[in-house]
Amino acid sequence: MKFVKYLFILAVCCVLLGAGSIFGLYKYIEPQLPDVATLKDVRLQIPMQVYSADGELIAQYGEKRRIPVTLQQMPPELLKAFIATEDSRFYEHHGVDPVGIFRAASVAMFSGHASQGASTITQQLARNFFLSPEKTLMRKIKEAFLAIRIEQLLSKDEILELYVNKIYLGYRAYGVGAAAQVYFGKSVEQLSLSEMAVIAGLPKAPSTFNPLYSLDRATARRNVVLARMLSEGYITQPQYDQARGGSDRCPIPCAGNRLLLAVPQRDGAPGDG
Repeated sequence: MKFVKYLFILAVCCVLLGAGSIFGLYKYIEPQLPDVATLKDVRLQIPMQVYSADGELIAQYGEKRRIPVTLQQMPPELLKAFIATEDSRFYEHHGVDPVGIFRAASVAMFSGHASQGASTITQQLARNFFLSPEKTLMRKIKEAFLAIRIEQLLSKDEILELYVNKIYLGYRAYGVGAAAQVYFGKSVEQLSLSEMAVIAGLPKAPSTFNPLYSLDRATARRNVVLARMLSEGYITQPQYDQARGGSDRCPIPCAGNRLLLAVPQRDGAPGDG
């Protein structure tokens, strides 16, 4: 019994020490954190756009391509594809997901490399708006604290809408609206489930899984996204089978490819203002 008592006291001390350390770290970092309240009135940068007489988008001029889309305009399956792939516990955590961190750490420990990301959608949003892409421990700590603040300020729907409009998806396309046009020459409402899965698979590595660079890698990544959607119960087995059997090659020429001619391409993800 004494051993159990000592073990309990030790556990309580460890919890208190950990909580005190986190609080002390937060008080040290707090003055360095940007004001997340700016997200309430954020205006995403939009390039100059040229439309035909019948309202078709034929060109965009500028370093960044973005077509803002509201949550109501997006197919539910597109949002579910991002959630299943990037943050399956999005509606359960408060900015940081301890379960996801533990799972990613376990996979890294047993596989010898980090094959799963531990950043939630809210953490990615914090990084994209407020932090540099450098991979340092201090940036990860700031990212976590900012994510918690963002969750206190915005609803889950507001966070998700900002995320899918802000995220870099390759070929200078920012957000799902631009990605749908660039890769498939469509609006988001017209995307097939297979095409949605291709786009949702891009945040992990936009250049690697870009369907215009490597259709094979893009298709393999699409299949991963579809499998996760199936395991989360977002799609049925027949939907999964049909989407896996689809072709994701973008017809050439198409509206998406014409948009590629507006600016020269360079490697890497450009910054977003």
